[in-house]
Amino acid sequence: MTWTTTDDLDAFLAAAGGFLRGRPAEHTVLLTVAASLAAAGSGRYGERPPRYGWWRPEPGAGGDGEGSVGGAFLCTPPYPLVLSPLPDEAAEELARVLAEPGAAHGPLPPVTGVNTGRRTAETFATAWERLTGAGAAVEQTHRLYRLGALTPPDPAPPGRARAATAADRALVLSWYEAFAGEVGTHGGDVSRAVDDRLSDGGITLWEVDGAPVSLATASRTEAGMVRVVRVYTPPELRGRGYAGAATAAVSRSARDAGAQEVLLFTDLANPTSNALYQRLGYRPVEDHLELSFTAPGTTAPVE
Repeated sequence: MTWTTTDDLDAFLAAAGGFLRGRPAEHTVLLTVAASLAAAGSGRYGERPPRYGWWRPEPGAGGDGEGSVGGAFLCTPPYPLVLSPLPDEAAEELARVLAEPGAAHGPLPPVTGVNTGRRTAETFATAWERLTGAGAAVEQTHRLYRLGALTPPDPAPPGRARAATAADRALVLSWYEAFAGEVGTHGGDVSRAVDDRLSDGGITLWEVDGAPVSLATASRTEAGMVRVVRVYTPPELRGRGYAGAATAAVSRSARDAGAQEVLLFTDLANPTSNALYQRLGYRPVEDHLELSFTAPGTTAPVE
C-alpha cells in the first residue's frame, strides 16, 4: 500500500513537508492548515484529532524521484478531507484506504466531503461513490487567485489600516461568526481561529474615525506563500470600498514582509468579490471543488 496515514503532525511534515513546500500555491490549504495546527495544537479546528497521510508511487512509477512523495491529505473533523492534486490512481487508492480502513492504518476520520482541485475532487468522489454507495453534492466552487501587481483602490475610501489587537477580540469574534454564517462554513469554535490569528498580528482592520469598518485576515507565511483567508464588512457598511482597502492593506503587508506569493480563494457564485479581487491585481490560477457526501442510500440535494 502506497498511502501512509498518521495522527502525528511532525511525522506528516517530515515525510510530506518538502513535497508541499515545493509547490506552495497548489498546496496552499494543506500548508496553512498544517502551520495553524503546529502553532495552536491539534484542537485548533475541533475536538476530534486530525489525521494526515502521504502517497508514494510504486518504485519505477515516476514522480519527482523513485519512491518520493507524490500526494498528501489532511482531515480536521468536522471539515472535509483536503487533498493535494493527485494522479487518478492515487485518488482512487485513497478512497479505498478510507472506505475500508484496516488495523495497519489506525483510526481514520469519517469522510464527510472533499476539498481540492476539480479533477482530483471528481476522481475521488467517483471512487468514493462506487466503494461506499454514498452520493456527492457540490457545496461550493472556489477559484484560487495569485496577486500580480497590487493596484489599491483609487480613489481610496476614508480611513486607515491597523493590526487588530487583543482589545478588538470581541468585535473580531462577532465578525468571524457573521462571516461563517454568510458563507456557510462548517461548525466549529471560531474563537480558536480568532485567538490564533490575533497572536501573531494576522488580522488587519480598516477603520474610519477610530471605528473598525472592515477586516482582512492573512495566514502565516509558509514556503514564501501567504493566503488572504477572510475578508468581512458588516452589511450596513458595504459598498463604500472598505473591503477592497482592507484586502489591499493586508496584501501589501504580506509582500512587504517578504511573501513571494500572495493568494486567495473566492466563491465563484459571488461575482462581486471576484471582480473586486481582480481589480486589486489578483489573477486566476485554478478552480477547486468542495463536495459533500451523503449517507449511502440517500439522494444528494439538487442545486
